[in-house]
Amino acid sequence: MDSKYVTRIRELGFQWETNNPFLFCVHHLDHYPRGNKELGPAASLAGRDLGQDFTVKDGWRMYHGRKIPGFPVHPHRGFETVTIVLNGFVDHADSMGAAGRYGNGDVQWMTAGAGMQHAEMFPLLKTEAENPLELFQIWLNLPAKSKFVKPYYKMLWAEDIPKLTLHDGSGKSTEVTVIAGSVNGTAAPPPTPDSWAAPEENRVAIWLIKMEAEATWEIPAAAEQVTRSIYYYRGEQIRVDGREIGSYKSAALHPSQRIEIQNGAGESRILLLQGRPIEEPVVQYGPFVMNTEAEIRQAFADYRETEFGGWPWPRPDQVHERSRGRFARYPDGSEETK
Repeated sequence: MDSKYVTRIRELGFQWETNNPFLFCVHHLDHYPRGNKELGPAASLAGRDLGQDFTVKDGWRMYHGRKIPGFPVHPHRGFETVTIVLNGFVDHADSMGAAGRYGNGDVQWMTAGAGMQHAEMFPLLKTEAENPLELFQIWLNLPAKSKFVKPYYKMLWAEDIPKLTLHDGSGKSTEVTVIAGSVNGTAAPPPTPDSWAAPEENRVAIWLIKMEAEATWEIPAAAEQVTRSIYYYRGEQIRVDGREIGSYKSAALHPSQRIEIQNGAGESRILLLQGRPIEEPVVQYGPFVMNTEAEIRQAFADYRETEFGGWPWPRPDQVHERSRGRFARYPDGSEETK
């Protein structure tokens, strides 16, 4: 059955195509083995292209890490990252002196703004059991007026992110985790202050939707001028406004319509991204997202000259002590622990 309100159904790869104001989304799913004394995998790394290991081998990848999986120090300018860790842990360190360990439902919101360096490593903390990791990293653009704001890093702890449980007429449940935006009056914690998501009129929404088998839920209507897409990343099959969509596919939804999702057999998991587009040119080169080619060239020149504040940590793949729990230390020296 066709639907004029559900369009552009696509297969999902490693990097997911998104709609303005988002730049893209990456879904990391790695079944890491038990860890060694260095917080890396207690397994042979032979046969891997260390430094560029993006091919799944034995169920996991090292990415740019050589001893510990993850992304050693690298720069960003002109956009934001929203990192949602569903399972496992991430160790953060940056050029502002901030640091943290977060995971198992926590979300890091980072506005790169004028420029910063950071490392995102995946420490394998368990030595007697496997260390599965699943996360999304979403790149959200910034308008020209905000591309040179002061960098800002904020934690949205799992305990503070609302989960809304809804039941259909048959009593089947749908749980919505509200990371940005609001659902039925339940609002997410505020993002970073200079984020495109901060003004309510930009209607940015990031929701994780978990549906019980055979559950039905109607996505509320939004403003006409926003883009809205769903990413069906786990399950067997759903029907969206009557249209069948298989697992690991995305679909664009008409934002001003209430759209019904009917789940099939088995639990389903869906990511929803929504927001008002930034009506400006986008020029991206690697870790920099600006409005013009000249601004990209300037970003590289500034990074060569200043290193965006340098790197205050002893190693490029900075990780924290195994015994540390979840924490965030901010540039002003303040610290949160969980």
